[in-house]
Amino acid sequence: MYQSVDGLPQPIVDRETLDDLDALASDGDINETPFNVFIGHNLGHRVFTMSVPFRQFKELSDVANDREAGPVAQRPLDKNHARNLAKYMLRGLVSAALMRRSIQEKEHLPAFDDILDALGNQPYFSLQPIVCNVRNVPYGGTGAGGIRGLRLQTERGETAAFRVFLSERHILWVIDGQHRRSGADMVMSFLNDVRQNGKYPAKAPVLYPDKGREVSPEEMQVWNEAYDAARSYATLTIEVHLGLGIDQERQLFHDLNKLGKRVNPSMALEFDSSNPITQFIKGSIVANGLVNVSSTDVKDWSLDEGELAMKDMVAITSLAFLNKSNASGATPAVVEPRQPLVERLWHQVGQITGFGEKRAKEHTVAAQPVVLKALAKLTYDLNFSNRRPENGEALFNKLLEAIEKIDFSHSNPIWRYYELEEEDLEHHNLQDLSEWLPSSEGSANRDIGSFQNGFMRFGAKHNDIFPIVGDMIRYQAGLPSRHK
Repeated sequence: MYQSVDGLPQPIVDRETLDDLDALASDGDINETPFNVFIGHNLGHRVFTMSVPFRQFKELSDVANDREAGPVAQRPLDKNHARNLAKYMLRGLVSAALMRRSIQEKEHLPAFDDILDALGNQPYFSLQPIVCNVRNVPYGGTGAGGIRGLRLQTERGETAAFRVFLSERHILWVIDGQHRRSGADMVMSFLNDVRQNGKYPAKAPVLYPDKGREVSPEEMQVWNEAYDAARSYATLTIEVHLGLGIDQERQLFHDLNKLGKRVNPSMALEFDSSNPITQFIKGSIVANGLVNVSSTDVKDWSLDEGELAMKDMVAITSLAFLNKSNASGATPAVVEPRQPLVERLWHQVGQITGFGEKRAKEHTVAAQPVVLKALAKLTYDLNFSNRRPENGEALFNKLLEAIEKIDFSHSNPIWRYYELEEEDLEHHNLQDLSEWLPSSEGSANRDIGSFQNGFMRFGAKHNDIFPIVGDMIRYQAGLPSRHK
């Protein structure tokens, strides 16, 4: 029998290093996992930089956003943002698997192209490093109770890296990257579900458009190779801070998320080649000279060069394709069949007098994004909506033919309908326009803009205004009222 100390058996005794099992636990050498790291000093503070397999990070980490579990140092999880990141990661893993096949000189599998088309391909994939903290170690990770490590040297005695040993008590508390962590978990759940059940998951979060459909053998090979990427050569980069307190974690979270400057929305969209709508804009509309785009929004109309801000261009075109003013969630399967009709719209818009010229906003109201959104909404309603009329194709052709004939000048009194008196409406023969416009009852916004110094300036609340402008265009194009 072994002697006991305070009721604990003592099968292992090393009087110089270990006195009891409590000391064994405190040394942190139970179920240790080795990691090769680089040691840096971020603004003088010691950090580890390490890579972990994609599938392994969730097991090693945790997020301090549950008040019942302890001190909070994180914001609540935004599941929608995490799902969007998961879709991006899934595309990245499929792309990595395809790249590996190319390196290994394996036969090309068309299913890779089909899946990437459905997910949305792009030229390059990468995730920024995730920032974490190991709490229960001394500041800097050294000293009693610190993290055990070894120096790795080259044959010439140069330090190549360090090998540290993290035990299960060394939790990586996420400071910046909880949505990437959640997204990676969604991806692994998706891949496991697909591989085990042979069907695309139908329950949220949906990462692939063909939910509920059986997976073909060729597609299964793609998902198996993507899973292999996630568990082996695809990694996440982690910057690990050591021994920070809760106040320090919170400060670092603030600094990482608030001190950065947001990218101009138009520039971000101009640089993005992943979304099929931005691809369509750059590859068909801009490349064919139908519209010129810029990364800035010109407020002074006298300085207008006839360009549309990229953020407005995306919002307008997204309305035509998807009936929403942003391109998130667009897939090639939805966008590509609709491209010819949307391109026809932009061809006709380019024929409007004054559009695309210098000082275009002074020449025509059609240069204001809200008017173009009205045309885009009509395009969607007549072609792609579930409630499109049976003769939607004929009505859309009629709209396109009418665009060149509609008076999009600032002087057209129809834009000032809500400012005109009854006798003015009769003078301009607009007394029956009310049948095309929303009912005046209720509290809905009818302040669509104002006519000043010869210019009709529509308001900033586009979602309230463009449906009304669309009704005015319907009236002038001879299309039926949507209110009947």
